[in-house]
Amino acid sequence: MPLSLLILIATVQGLTEFLPVSSSGHLVLIPIITNFDYQGRLIDVAAHVGTLIAVAFYLRVEIIKIIVALLCFGRSDPVNARLGILVMLATIPVVIAGYFVNYADWRWLDMLQTLAITNIGFAIILWCSDHVSIKKHGLDAIQWLPALLIGAAQIFALIPGASRSGVTISAARLLGYDRITAARFSLLLSLPTIAGAGLLKSIDLARNGDVALVSDAAIIIVLSAGLAWLAISWMMRWLAKANFSIFVYYRMALGTFLLLGLSKGWLDPFIN
Repeated sequence: MPLSLLILIATVQGLTEFLPVSSSGHLVLIPIITNFDYQGRLIDVAAHVGTLIAVAFYLRVEIIKIIVALLCFGRSDPVNARLGILVMLATIPVVIAGYFVNYADWRWLDMLQTLAITNIGFAIILWCSDHVSIKKHGLDAIQWLPALLIGAAQIFALIPGASRSGVTISAARLLGYDRITAARFSLLLSLPTIAGAGLLKSIDLARNGDVALVSDAAIIIVLSAGLAWLAISWMMRWLAKANFSIFVYYRMALGTFLLLGLSKGWLDPFIN
């Protein structure tokens, strides 16, 4: 696979996985706007592994605290033990839904019309959620039912263009949590979700015997990990002083452009 394509895939996955703009929606566009075919399952898995490494490194302090607290059954640190249980609880709905979607042949999920509509629709939801009153601060303020609802929102992210981070952040904001808390809980939820998605694809990969492109996969892992860490760091600094409007405007512009391109025929040379 050409190095330029590897860099493009890693850049798209790394920069968009944790921003509320939909990484899967942007990855769908790569085979359309380039002359290359679908990157393949191994490259897809590698890109997810890279972003998983990035978020694990960024949240390493929280992760260690949660693991230690769980191993001690919450005796020494009940707050982090409870947070770890909440993350596991909130992951259950998307694991169940993701299993069936992974093995279903829902071609409409990859349609540009779907990508355009979901970008616009979920951009509006993100904007509305970002303007609710803030009532709760900190991860320790998250309760069982809100955690489950935020986790269940990830099911919508199985549709390209919806954005896993976007829907979880929107759900958290609608429930009254501040932006930093919403973003950090979304990052924590990404760990088991991305790991689970990567595991499913790895199982399929092993069954199909497709073990080529190992060196390409290594490049993807390194590049996507580095870029994802930069994207997370930038987003958290941004949210400390601003809101999600910049992401809303971008998604509205992308969705509108895709709809216009489809209706006017501008995208026909790329699709055909």
